[in-house]
Amino acid sequence: MTRHLALSSFLVAASFAASLLGASPATAERLVASMSRHQVLVNSNFAGTSIVLFGTVEPDSAAALRRRNAGYDVVVTVTGPKQSIVTMRKERVAGIWTNVASRTFINVPSYLAVFSNQPFDKIANADTLRRQQIGIDNTLLPQQIGPDVGDPGPNDPFRTNFVRLKTEHGLYRQAANGVTLLTPTVFRAEVPLPAETAIGNYDVEVEVFADGAQVARGGSAFELIKVGFEQFIATAARDHGLLYGLATALMAIMTGWFASVVFRKD
Repeated sequence: MTRHLALSSFLVAASFAASLLGASPATAERLVASMSRHQVLVNSNFAGTSIVLFGTVEPDSAAALRRRNAGYDVVVTVTGPKQSIVTMRKERVAGIWTNVASRTFINVPSYLAVFSNQPFDKIANADTLRRQQIGIDNTLLPQQIGPDVGDPGPNDPFRTNFVRLKTEHGLYRQAANGVTLLTPTVFRAEVPLPAETAIGNYDVEVEVFADGAQVARGGSAFELIKVGFEQFIATAARDHGLLYGLATALMAIMTGWFASVVFRKD
Protein backbone atom coordinates (compact mmCIF):
# COMPACT_ATOMS: atom_id res chain seq x y z
CA MET A 1 0.00 0.00 0.00
CA THR A 2 2.79 2.39 0.95
CA ARG A 3 4.71 1.47 -2.21
CA HIS A 4 1.61 2.07 -4.34
CA LEU A 5 1.04 5.48 -2.72
CA ALA A 6 4.67 6.47 -3.31
CA LEU A 7 4.44 5.43 -6.96
CA SER A 8 1.23 7.42 -7.43
CA SER A 9 2.84 10.50 -5.87
CA PHE A 10 5.83 10.15 -8.19
CA LEU A 11 3.59 9.92 -11.27
CA VAL A 12 1.62 12.99 -10.21
CA ALA A 13 4.83 14.97 -9.67
CA ALA A 14 6.21 13.82 -13.02
CA SER A 15 3.00 14.81 -14.78
CA PHE A 16 3.06 18.23 -13.11
CA ALA A 17 6.69 18.79 -14.12
CA ALA A 18 5.91 17.76 -17.69
CA SER A 19 3.01 20.21 -17.82
CA LEU A 20 5.30 23.00 -16.62
CA LEU A 21 7.87 22.17 -19.26
CA GLY A 22 5.17 22.05 -21.90
CA ALA A 23 3.90 25.46 -20.83
CA SER A 24 7.30 27.03 -21.61
CA PRO A 25 8.13 26.23 -25.22
CA ALA A 26 11.83 25.96 -25.99
CA THR A 27 13.31 28.73 -28.09
CA ALA A 28 13.91 27.87 -31.73
CA GLU A 29 16.84 30.27 -32.15
CA ARG A 30 20.29 30.18 -30.63
CA LEU A 31 22.21 33.41 -30.22
CA VAL A 32 26.01 33.59 -30.24
CA ALA A 33 27.68 36.96 -29.56
CA SER A 34 31.20 38.12 -28.73
CA MET A 35 33.25 41.30 -28.53
CA SER A 36 36.26 42.08 -30.72
CA ARG A 37 38.21 42.46 -27.46
CA HIS A 38 37.25 41.92 -23.86
CA GLN A 39 39.71 44.32 -22.26
CA VAL A 40 40.35 47.99 -23.01
CA LEU A 41 43.54 49.40 -21.48
CA VAL A 42 43.31 52.99 -20.25
CA ASN A 43 46.34 55.19 -19.57
CA SER A 44 46.98 58.92 -19.26
CA ASN A 45 46.85 59.33 -23.06
CA PHE A 46 43.51 57.57 -23.47
CA ALA A 47 41.35 59.68 -25.80
CA GLY A 48 38.55 57.21 -26.38
CA THR A 49 38.18 54.17 -28.57
CA SER A 50 35.56 51.76 -29.88
CA ILE A 51 35.05 48.02 -29.86
CA VAL A 52 32.86 45.86 -32.07
CA LEU A 53 30.23 43.29 -31.17
CA PHE A 54 29.72 40.40 -33.60
CA GLY A 55 26.84 37.98 -33.39
CA THR A 56 24.86 35.36 -35.21
CA VAL A 57 21.37 33.89 -34.85
CA GLU A 58 21.14 30.17 -35.55
CA PRO A 59 17.62 28.87 -36.35
CA ASP A 60 17.07 25.21 -35.47
CA SER A 61 13.45 24.57 -36.47
CA ALA A 62 11.11 25.07 -39.42
CA ALA A 63 9.34 27.91 -37.61
CA ALA A 64 12.68 29.60 -36.94
CA LEU A 65 13.64 29.26 -40.59
CA ARG A 66 10.40 31.00 -41.56
CA ARG A 67 11.16 33.81 -39.11
CA ARG A 68 14.66 34.11 -40.52
CA ASN A 69 13.26 34.52 -44.02
CA ALA A 70 10.94 37.25 -42.73
CA GLY A 71 13.89 38.98 -41.07
CA TYR A 72 15.15 39.47 -37.54
CA ASP A 73 15.48 42.66 -35.51
CA VAL A 74 18.39 43.06 -33.10
CA VAL A 75 18.71 45.36 -30.07
CA VAL A 76 22.05 45.76 -28.28
CA THR A 77 22.20 47.41 -24.84
CA VAL A 78 25.54 48.27 -23.22
CA THR A 79 25.61 49.33 -19.57
CA GLY A 80 28.63 50.51 -17.61
CA PRO A 81 29.44 50.44 -13.88
CA LYS A 82 26.68 51.73 -11.62
CA GLN A 83 27.14 55.03 -9.79
CA SER A 84 25.16 57.48 -7.67
CA ILE A 85 25.20 61.10 -8.87
CA VAL A 86 23.86 64.31 -7.33
CA THR A 87 22.34 66.71 -9.87
CA MET A 88 21.61 70.39 -9.25
CA ARG A 89 18.99 72.73 -10.69
CA LYS A 90 19.99 76.37 -11.03
CA GLU A 91 17.77 79.43 -11.13
CA ARG A 92 18.45 83.15 -11.29
CA VAL A 93 17.90 84.66 -7.85
CA ALA A 94 18.40 88.42 -7.50
CA GLY A 95 20.35 88.39 -10.74
CA ILE A 96 22.67 85.57 -9.63
CA TRP A 97 22.51 81.98 -10.86
CA THR A 98 22.43 79.68 -7.84
CA ASN A 99 21.52 76.09 -6.98
CA VAL A 100 17.94 75.93 -5.77
CA ALA A 101 17.23 72.18 -5.81
CA SER A 102 19.05 68.89 -6.06
CA ARG A 103 18.24 65.27 -6.83
CA THR A 104 20.36 62.14 -6.32
CA PHE A 105 20.30 59.40 -8.95
CA ILE A 106 20.83 56.04 -7.24
CA ASN A 107 22.89 53.26 -8.87
CA VAL A 108 22.38 54.39 -12.45
CA PRO A 109 24.61 53.29 -15.34
CA SER A 110 27.69 55.47 -15.81
CA TYR A 111 27.48 54.47 -19.49
CA LEU A 112 24.37 53.48 -21.42
CA ALA A 113 24.17 52.76 -25.14
CA VAL A 114 21.26 51.21 -27.02
CA PHE A 115 21.63 50.21 -30.67
CA SER A 116 19.22 48.57 -33.08
CA ASN A 117 18.84 47.88 -36.79
CA GLN A 118 15.68 50.01 -37.08
CA PRO A 119 13.55 52.30 -34.88
CA PHE A 120 12.31 50.68 -31.69
CA ASP A 121 8.62 51.25 -32.48
CA LYS A 122 9.03 49.09 -35.59
CA ILE A 123 10.60 46.27 -33.60
CA ALA A 124 7.96 45.80 -30.88
CA ASN A 125 4.97 47.53 -29.35
CA ALA A 126 5.24 50.12 -26.59
CA ASP A 127 4.33 47.69 -23.80
CA THR A 128 7.06 45.26 -24.84
CA LEU A 129 9.63 48.03 -25.13
CA ARG A 130 8.72 49.33 -21.68
CA ARG A 131 8.69 45.87 -20.10
CA GLN A 132 12.06 44.95 -21.64
CA GLN A 133 13.48 48.43 -20.85
CA ILE A 134 14.54 48.95 -24.46
CA GLY A 135 15.75 52.47 -25.15
CA ILE A 136 16.93 55.20 -22.81
CA ASP A 137 13.39 56.49 -22.21
CA ASN A 138 12.34 53.04 -20.99
CA THR A 139 15.41 52.41 -18.84
CA LEU A 140 14.82 52.89 -15.12
CA LEU A 141 16.93 55.68 -13.62
CA PRO A 142 15.89 55.69 -9.94
CA GLN A 143 16.14 58.93 -7.95
CA GLN A 144 16.02 59.75 -4.27
CA ILE A 145 12.80 61.75 -3.95
CA GLY A 146 12.34 62.58 -0.28
CA PRO A 147 12.22 59.30 1.63
CA ASP A 148 11.35 57.32 -1.51
CA VAL A 149 13.41 56.01 -4.44
CA GLY A 150 11.79 55.77 -7.85
CA ASP A 151 11.79 56.83 -11.48
CA PRO A 152 9.14 59.50 -12.19
CA GLY A 153 9.40 58.88 -15.94
CA PRO A 154 11.07 60.39 -19.00
CA ASN A 155 9.29 63.75 -18.62
CA ASP A 156 10.79 64.50 -15.22
CA PRO A 157 12.95 67.66 -15.59
CA PHE A 158 15.80 66.31 -13.47
CA ARG A 159 15.90 63.10 -15.48
CA THR A 160 15.65 65.00 -18.79
CA ASN A 161 18.61 67.21 -17.94
CA PHE A 162 20.60 64.29 -16.50
CA VAL A 163 20.20 62.34 -19.75
CA ARG A 164 20.97 65.47 -21.80
CA LEU A 165 24.26 66.06 -19.97
CA LYS A 166 25.24 62.40 -20.25
CA THR A 167 24.41 62.48 -23.96
CA GLU A 168 26.48 65.61 -24.54
CA HIS A 169 29.49 63.81 -23.05
CA GLY A 170 28.88 60.73 -25.20
CA LEU A 171 28.11 58.55 -22.18
CA TYR A 172 24.44 57.98 -23.04
CA ARG A 173 23.53 57.29 -26.64
CA GLN A 174 21.13 55.37 -28.81
CA ALA A 175 21.01 54.79 -32.54
CA ALA A 176 18.34 53.13 -34.67
CA ASN A 177 21.02 52.28 -37.24
CA GLY A 178 23.65 51.12 -34.76
CA VAL A 179 23.26 47.43 -35.63
CA THR A 180 24.19 46.25 -39.13
CA LEU A 181 22.78 42.97 -40.42
CA LEU A 182 25.57 41.58 -42.58
CA THR A 183 23.34 38.62 -43.56
CA PRO A 184 19.83 37.68 -42.37
CA THR A 185 21.44 36.01 -39.33
CA VAL A 186 24.83 37.74 -38.84
CA PHE A 187 25.10 41.20 -37.31
CA ARG A 188 27.65 43.66 -35.95
CA ALA A 189 27.50 46.76 -33.77
CA GLU A 190 30.23 49.27 -32.97
CA VAL A 191 30.37 50.51 -29.37
CA PRO A 192 32.12 53.91 -29.00
CA LEU A 193 33.85 54.61 -25.70
CA PRO A 194 34.68 58.28 -25.05
CA ALA A 195 37.64 59.44 -22.96
CA GLU A 196 35.37 59.99 -19.92
CA THR A 197 34.20 56.37 -19.85
CA ALA A 198 34.40 54.96 -16.34
CA ILE A 199 36.80 52.18 -15.35
CA GLY A 200 35.10 48.86 -14.64
CA ASN A 201 32.98 46.07 -16.10
CA TYR A 202 30.51 46.58 -18.94
CA ASP A 203 27.60 44.29 -19.71
CA VAL A 204 26.40 43.80 -23.28
CA GLU A 205 22.87 42.43 -23.72
CA VAL A 206 21.61 41.31 -27.12
CA GLU A 207 17.92 40.72 -27.83
CA VAL A 208 16.59 39.26 -31.07
CA PHE A 209 13.01 39.95 -32.15
CA ALA A 210 10.79 38.55 -34.88
CA ASP A 211 7.22 39.69 -35.58
CA GLY A 212 7.33 41.91 -32.50
CA ALA A 213 8.25 39.09 -30.08
CA GLN A 214 11.57 38.24 -28.48
CA VAL A 215 12.90 34.95 -29.87
CA ALA A 216 16.45 34.91 -28.48
CA ARG A 217 18.52 36.64 -25.86
CA GLY A 218 22.18 36.55 -24.91
CA GLY A 219 25.12 38.77 -24.29
CA SER A 220 28.78 39.37 -23.69
CA ALA A 221 30.96 41.66 -21.59
CA PHE A 222 34.16 43.66 -21.59
CA GLU A 223 36.26 45.58 -19.08
CA LEU A 224 38.07 48.91 -18.95
CA ILE A 225 41.33 48.57 -17.04
CA LYS A 226 43.57 51.41 -15.91
CA VAL A 227 47.27 50.79 -16.57
CA GLY A 228 50.56 52.68 -16.23
CA PHE A 229 51.63 55.16 -13.56
CA GLU A 230 48.02 56.16 -12.77
CA GLN A 231 47.18 52.57 -11.90
CA PHE A 232 50.30 52.32 -9.71
CA ILE A 233 49.24 55.44 -7.77
CA ALA A 234 45.65 54.24 -7.43
CA THR A 235 46.76 50.80 -6.22
CA ALA A 236 49.21 52.32 -3.73
CA ALA A 237 46.54 54.65 -2.33
CA ARG A 238 44.08 51.78 -1.95
CA ASP A 239 46.36 49.05 -0.62
CA HIS A 240 48.92 51.10 1.35
CA GLY A 241 46.98 54.13 2.56
CA LEU A 242 49.32 55.07 5.42
CA LEU A 243 52.51 54.89 3.36
CA TYR A 244 50.80 56.72 0.50
CA GLY A 245 49.75 59.53 2.87
CA LEU A 246 53.23 59.85 4.38
CA ALA A 247 54.84 59.91 0.92
CA THR A 248 52.39 62.57 -0.26
CA ALA A 249 53.04 64.74 2.82
CA LEU A 250 56.82 64.35 2.40
CA MET A 251 56.58 65.28 -1.25
CA ALA A 252 54.58 68.42 -0.37
CA ILE A 253 57.20 69.41 2.25
CA MET A 254 60.07 68.89 -0.19
CA THR A 255 58.26 70.86 -2.90
CA GLY A 256 57.67 73.76 -0.51
CA TRP A 257 61.30 73.72 0.63
CA PHE A 258 62.58 73.63 -2.96
CA ALA A 259 60.30 76.53 -3.94
CA SER A 260 61.52 78.60 -0.97
CA VAL A 261 65.12 78.05 -2.01
CA VAL A 262 64.58 78.87 -5.67
CA PHE A 263 62.48 81.96 -5.11
CA ARG A 264 64.30 83.24 -2.00
CA LYS A 265 65.04 86.93 -2.09
CA ASP A 266 68.48 87.83 -0.68
